[in-house]
Amino acid sequence: MAEIRLENVGHSYDGGTTFALNPITLTWEDGNAIALLGPSGCGKTTLLNIISGLLTPSVGRVFFDGVDVTDLDTAKRNVAQVFQFPVLYDTMTVRENLSFPLKNRNVAKDVIAARVDEIAELLGINKYLDIRPQKLRSDLQQLVSLGRGLVRRDVPAILFDEPLTVIDQNFKWTLRGRLKEMHNSTRYTLVYVTHDQTEALTFADDVVVLNQGNIVQTGTASDLFLAPQDEFVGFFIGSPGMNFINASVSDGSVSIGSTLIGTAVAEHPIPNGEVRLGIRPEFLTLSSAGTGTDVKINRVEHRGGYKLIHADGPHGNVVAKLPNDSAFVAGEKAQLVFHPERTYLFRDSKLAGRVSTKGAGQ
Repeated sequence: MAEIRLENVGHSYDGGTTFALNPITLTWEDGNAIALLGPSGCGKTTLLNIISGLLTPSVGRVFFDGVDVTDLDTAKRNVAQVFQFPVLYDTMTVRENLSFPLKNRNVAKDVIAARVDEIAELLGINKYLDIRPQKLRSDLQQLVSLGRGLVRRDVPAILFDEPLTVIDQNFKWTLRGRLKEMHNSTRYTLVYVTHDQTEALTFADDVVVLNQGNIVQTGTASDLFLAPQDEFVGFFIGSPGMNFINASVSDGSVSIGSTLIGTAVAEHPIPNGEVRLGIRPEFLTLSSAGTGTDVKINRVEHRGGYKLIHADGPHGNVVAKLPNDSAFVAGEKAQLVFHPERTYLFRDSKLAGRVSTKGAGQ
C-alpha cells in the first residue's frame, strides 16, 4: 500500500485557459479509504485519472511513498482501477477474468486459486466462476470487474470510479459493507469517486468534497455533517441539505429581520452586516408557543421514520425534520427553534462562526 501525495497538482484540458481541476496540495496516509465526492464536472474523475496515470497533470507532481510517479504510465504505477462500467474479457470465464491479473505477474497457481475463491466469496459470485461474463446481468458483470481490481495484493492503491452505478440498489448496501470489511482487514489504500453522499459517508475514512474544480472541505462524515466549513458542503451533504436563512450581525447580536436569534460565537469578532444562518433540518424544531421566528407550515411530508415539515416565513422556506409523533399540520402557525450548538453563520459562503441561542428566547 502507499501514501499518496499531491503537490500543486492541477489540470487544464484547453492548454491553461480554464482548469477542470485547480492546483491542489494534499497527502493521503497509507491504508486510508478516501472518497472524492461532488457533482458531475467538479473534477473528481480528473483527479482520480491523474493518480492512476491515465492523465498527466498540467501542473504539479504526484508521489507514491515519496517516489515521484508523475511521468509513469498506469502499468508502471502498478495501481488497480475499477471503472463505472464493466471492463472484462468475454472470451474468458469469470474465474479466468479474476485470475488474469495474477497470472500476468507469474503468481503460483495454488495462490491464484485461493485468492480467486476468497474474492469470489467476498463479492458473492462463487456460483458464477465458470460462466462467461457476457451471460451475466450488468450488475453481476460489475462485481466481476470489482473482483479484478481487488484480487491483487501488491498494488499501492485501488482506485474506484463510481463502481456501483450499475449495481442493484438493494445490493449496494450489502456490497458497501463488504468493501468496508475488506478494507478494515487488508488496509489497502482506496480512492473512491462518487456523486452519492451515502456511498462516500459510509465507506470512507476521509471524504474530499469538490466543487467547480476546487477542494471545498476534507474530513470525516461527522465533520462534514456537523461542522460544514462552506455553504456548498452544508447544501450538498444531507438529505435534505442545510437550511440557509438571510440574517444580520450587529455588535455580536444575530437577528432574522427584527427578531433577535442569539449571539455570534467566533474565534474573531464578526463584523456587522449581512450573513447567512445555516442549520440542518435535524437541528431545527418548531414550537406552537414561544418567542421565536414566526412561520406558517405549508406542507408535511411523511417519510416513514420521520416527518419533514416545510414552513414559510419572512426569511423564506425552511425544512424541519421531526419525529413521526409531531402533531403539526399544514396551515398551522408556529415558531422556529434553533439548536444552540448547531446553528452556523456564513459570510461569502465560508463559515464565520455559530449562533448561541441561549438566553435569546429560544
